[in-house]
Amino acid sequence: MSQKPMIVAGVMSGTSADGINVALVRITETGSREPATKASGGRGRECPRHTIKLVGHAEFSYPAQVRAAVLAAMNADRARVGDLARLNFLLGELYADAVLATERQFHGKADLVGCHGQTVYHQGDPLPFLGRKIAATWQTGEGAVVAARVGVPVVSDFRPADMAARGKGAPLVPYLDYLLFRDAKVGRIVQNIGGIANLTAIPAGASAESVIAFDTGPGNMVIDAVVEKLFGNAFDRGGKIAASGTVIDSVLDPILRATFFRAKPPKTAGREEFGREFVREFLRRCGRERKQDIVATATALTVRSIATAVGRFVIPESAPSRRGAFRDMILSGGGAKNATLVSTLAESLTPLGICLRRSDEFGLPSEAKEAVAFAVLAYETWHRRPSNIPSATGAKRPAVLGKISYA
Repeated sequence: MSQKPMIVAGVMSGTSADGINVALVRITETGSREPATKASGGRGRECPRHTIKLVGHAEFSYPAQVRAAVLAAMNADRARVGDLARLNFLLGELYADAVLATERQFHGKADLVGCHGQTVYHQGDPLPFLGRKIAATWQTGEGAVVAARVGVPVVSDFRPADMAARGKGAPLVPYLDYLLFRDAKVGRIVQNIGGIANLTAIPAGASAESVIAFDTGPGNMVIDAVVEKLFGNAFDRGGKIAASGTVIDSVLDPILRATFFRAKPPKTAGREEFGREFVREFLRRCGRERKQDIVATATALTVRSIATAVGRFVIPESAPSRRGAFRDMILSGGGAKNATLVSTLAESLTPLGICLRRSDEFGLPSEAKEAVAFAVLAYETWHRRPSNIPSATGAKRPAVLGKISYA
């Protein structure tokens, strides 16, 4: 039986901390239930068929002072508690302003908001802390403020429920990837390149339990930081700087042998792995090389880490019969605007028999995908349905994600 469509505003601000993305999404469903499986804990998982239509998408840059405060808070060794509390409420106001502006732009009204918040810390693996081993995450941006200003319920703080189920809290976007891009006959890899790069591998005819998803390493994060340090620009527009440089293999090769890139999924990454400290060491290794070559090497780090992850964990060298099982890589995220990154990635995938495509070809603008994902996750939470994929996060069971703030 079809349900009344809902318009959900998805709000995303990524690890690049460049601003806020809002997607207004109309979601309609017809109910059906996926049979219970061992992978879903024997409980079954309601998997209705969704019609997901993007009504509109808008982007809002953080004010310079806000971006500086966010970047300072990320993975900080020391921070003032009062400043973190104020930042939480300030971001709530900015998220609300962004949703209201998007509603005005597209003449629509959201019934529900799904707000990811701004990640200031993410540690997916338990580490010793005060006598216990603790995993932890923090996405700041007060959902109660967004609900009060926009006037509708808000689902926020999505990651802790997966972590409580012994997952890593990420990646969560694979749920949308599975809904939108699964195909009975074609295996697809959905690759997002935001601050961090992550992939979702969906075999032909896959169930949710057979999806493989994990973070492959840095996306735009290292490139942007290097360009800002060396050229004073926020990013390498179109990849033009990288295109004028030559990759420094003597720097890149040892980095790609690091533990993170060799570790089997599930795995997740953030500024804790590829933030300030990583960039400082990267620049030290590059020494007095040409600045253009350093940017080219940072760009190659993203490309080669993605290609290596596909070859090592999705299409293992030890299983040649699996070559051809995945035909397409569907690209989204801000990295899709970097022509040099995209062209070199396409070249690196050719030996694997994989064609690079963009999510735009499937009706989903690449820069809108993550915001759409959190609209869909909020919709599932509102209907009390789990939306993590345990094979992606390592969780022991499906989990209903997020916390609800009422208007």
